[in-house]
Amino acid sequence: MARSDVSVSLSALARLGFAELSEAAANLAELETLLQLDRATLLDGAVAADPDAAVDGLLRVARRDAAPLRALFEDRSTRAQVWRVFGASQGLADFFSRHPSEVAVLGESVSVLPGADELRDRMRGAVGALNGFAASGDDATVVALRVAYRRSLAAIAAFDLTAHNPIMVVSEVAAALADLAGAALEASLAVARTRLSQSISRDQVAATQLAIIGVGKAGARELNYVSDVDVIFVGGTRDEEILEESRAIDIATRLAREAMRGLSGIEVEPPLWEVDAALRPEGKQGALVRSLASHLAYYDRWAKSWEFQALLKARPLAGDPELGEAYIAALQPKVFSSAARENFVDSVQRMRERVMEHIDPADAPYQLKLGAGGLRDIEFTVQLLQLVHGLTDIRLRTRGTIETLDALVEGGYIGRADAASFADDYRILRLMEHRLQLRELSRTHLMPRTPAGLRVLARSSGLADSGEAVWARWEGVRREVRDIHTRLFYRPLLSAVASLPEGERTLSTEQAHDRLMAIGFRNPAGALRHIGALTTGLSRKATIQRHLMPVMVRWFADGSDPDYALLAFRRISERLGDTPWFLRMLRDSSGAAESLTRLLSSSRYVGELMEWIPESVAWLDSSDLLRPRSGAALDEEARAIQTRQRGVGDAMQAVRALRRRELLRTAMGGVLDVLSIEEIARSLTEITDATIQAGLRAVRREIVPPEDDALDFAVIGMGRFGGAELGFGSDADILYVYDANGVEPQRAQALATRIVAGLREHLTDHRVPLDLDADLRPEGRNGPIVRTIEAYGEYYRRWSLSWEAQALLRARGVAGSAKLIATFTELADSIRYPREVDLQGTREIKRIKARVEGERLPQGVDPRRHLKLGPGTLSDVEWLVQLLQLQHAHDVPELRTTSTIAALDAAVEADLVPAASADLLRDAWRLSSRLRSAITLYTGKTSDVLPTDPRDLDAIGRLLGYPDRSASELEDDYLGVTRRARRAFETLFYG
Repeated sequence: MARSDVSVSLSALARLGFAELSEAAANLAELETLLQLDRATLLDGAVAADPDAAVDGLLRVARRDAAPLRALFEDRSTRAQVWRVFGASQGLADFFSRHPSEVAVLGESVSVLPGADELRDRMRGAVGALNGFAASGDDATVVALRVAYRRSLAAIAAFDLTAHNPIMVVSEVAAALADLAGAALEASLAVARTRLSQSISRDQVAATQLAIIGVGKAGARELNYVSDVDVIFVGGTRDEEILEESRAIDIATRLAREAMRGLSGIEVEPPLWEVDAALRPEGKQGALVRSLASHLAYYDRWAKSWEFQALLKARPLAGDPELGEAYIAALQPKVFSSAARENFVDSVQRMRERVMEHIDPADAPYQLKLGAGGLRDIEFTVQLLQLVHGLTDIRLRTRGTIETLDALVEGGYIGRADAASFADDYRILRLMEHRLQLRELSRTHLMPRTPAGLRVLARSSGLADSGEAVWARWEGVRREVRDIHTRLFYRPLLSAVASLPEGERTLSTEQAHDRLMAIGFRNPAGALRHIGALTTGLSRKATIQRHLMPVMVRWFADGSDPDYALLAFRRISERLGDTPWFLRMLRDSSGAAESLTRLLSSSRYVGELMEWIPESVAWLDSSDLLRPRSGAALDEEARAIQTRQRGVGDAMQAVRALRRRELLRTAMGGVLDVLSIEEIARSLTEITDATIQAGLRAVRREIVPPEDDALDFAVIGMGRFGGAELGFGSDADILYVYDANGVEPQRAQALATRIVAGLREHLTDHRVPLDLDADLRPEGRNGPIVRTIEAYGEYYRRWSLSWEAQALLRARGVAGSAKLIATFTELADSIRYPREVDLQGTREIKRIKARVEGERLPQGVDPRRHLKLGPGTLSDVEWLVQLLQLQHAHDVPELRTTSTIAALDAAVEADLVPAASADLLRDAWRLSSRLRSAITLYTGKTSDVLPTDPRDLDAIGRLLGYPDRSASELEDDYLGVTRRARRAFETLFYG
């Protein structure tokens, strides 16, 4: 029994879901007047997702023509239906306000959805189609088509919105929407034929075949309320004698364009949706219409894997049915055979990841379709399983997602529980998507961002009682979908291959063993164990590893030591595999992954450090991160460490870690050709400088009490360290010097000795040794380890030998008192840059050089292969340059440098060395330096001897940029360069 108007209070409106109560009351009052019905009758059955929007829409229709609405409201059986449609869809309310008479469709029975044939007949009737031609091709016919489409759309929506359990009718509704789209295309094609026959013979138009193939959701009969309709056009001729195929394709192309314009062009009645033909061969750059033969030729020769996946759901949607069926019959076998293509699974997985990567981060938490746990996760998973197993199982050659899930369960390819969860989640996500699109009749896949929007979705879908609850349900579905997707999408073949009889397996264990051996693994059994450990399991880590492993194994095999590389990669992965940035890098940056394999297969030095510093993998994402940090930056960090760590032990442990990290950075940059040999030498020197400086600060703070703070102490770099020319594995040649500066002499000596001992103790690093070698001190190993500045002056002025003056040429202050370093440098300059040349000393240097070549070479080593002492190698170049410095640096200031190459360049400028000879010497020095570092990088051990094993030579050559299998070329280059340098050296050194 209807209530009186007075009884319908504002509180009653609130209980019905109205939000703007006063405005709603006023609108209802106007609606009462227009429909000539009392308010109680109007509100009888007023169940609406958005009652305010419903009243607003009803009012707009009634203001234009109240009669059709009045008839609906007078009938109690249709009243609730009207409220549900207007409350859920402002888009349909807009349509009814443009065409008030069309609202009568809501009075029709909605117990059963119309079938494809019925919808086709309705749409053909709307344009007066007969024998494929519309009654007219004018704009009014296009408007009639669109109005008829929206009228049928409203009927489908009414069925959907009044369903007792809307989740269970999602598939029926989606199928009806796809059938309606096909009917609209058929009607638009009829209009196009009529339009085209005004300029082309009607017989030719009639003889032209055009099949419209639906792909994607349209092909699967899973269409949304508002969605692009993906199609492919196929053209032909019914009779070559009447119409040649080339002419038919031209006409078919014009028909296709006109049919598309009829649905998406600008007219009085808004467009329906876009007809998207971008999935055709060659995409938007390709011909809009092709013959069947042309399609087949393209897919046979050029099509990529994703293009076959796009055809998985293809079906004839409109146009010539025979041509459409012929297309499907010809293409379907190719679709499923595409799964046998190399890296097919990888390509499909990567495609899904690319979709994820292109989501706007701001939209990601709201994405129903593309985001993690969204519809695409379900669709890609089902399609990949279907393509892989459908190659041999024709039962899987289905189109719809739900029917394919059922087929996969029936075939034993997926568990029943996972399939049931996937199916339920798919229906829920599609229901949400339908309700969101129905709201404005707009193409959207985003969850509402406002409480009001969520509340409307909850009421329209029936999935929850409140906005918060519908969001919670969405989050639960997302988590479940993502979990199932991760387990199935990245493991589509594993269970199926494991269940096959051994003789039918694609790759048995024995075959995999043989394959690994063939591509370069020395221990394929061990490699298989590592691969298994990396790829087994359901974690995201294992998923990504399975995705990358085939490529990375191939890259490992391209390197010098694939067995070690795979082992090191496993160890690094076990420490980093679960960290988000590592997973992102492995997934997104193929450059980083390839660089990682190159590093690990080329250098044990790098691999062993990376195992201890696995976060260094992140540097591979940018070459800038592989460039050395400045000495100032290293010093600043070391000082910060010592500020935080008061104890010398803890502080130096952190400093040693800093040193290892920066050595690794430099090594990685060197192996990956980011750094030159000069940049490497400078970086290694600055790292060693900063380490010794930090060590001296820490040890001095620990040993020297405040009352003895006047004591000055310094470390002087010598040899290649002093020259800032260190390589990987080089010793740090040094001298220790102190100045008592008022401290009691014996106490000063004792404190200085303790400082030296402390430095040696705390700078010792068993993982990456730092050998502080003081053998170049006065009197060598027989002399005291540390002296006062006065003792150095006394010794050098009275007792020093020529080789000691020569050694001072590389002396450079490294750490400690700046005043003391300046004093020592002044002393060294007086010795190493003498005003007059000591001819006896010069002869002594030449004699010592000859003796060194004969006595210091290790027994059994071919002198030509010794990179430091061999003919034409480092010592030849360095001794020659040092001799020139002793002879001429007093008069040629440019020679006063600790750098070998800088001094050689200065000698050329001063006409002391011919430029051609300098080029030979420079090349030999650089090649020998690079080879020493390359040996250390490759083996993880220091050696001055060029290997004889071709495998080792090849590996070292690769580090120097030689191509694969260049052992002989490297050896020949080295021997040739050093031989030519030796001749230049002998001429210039011995005269």
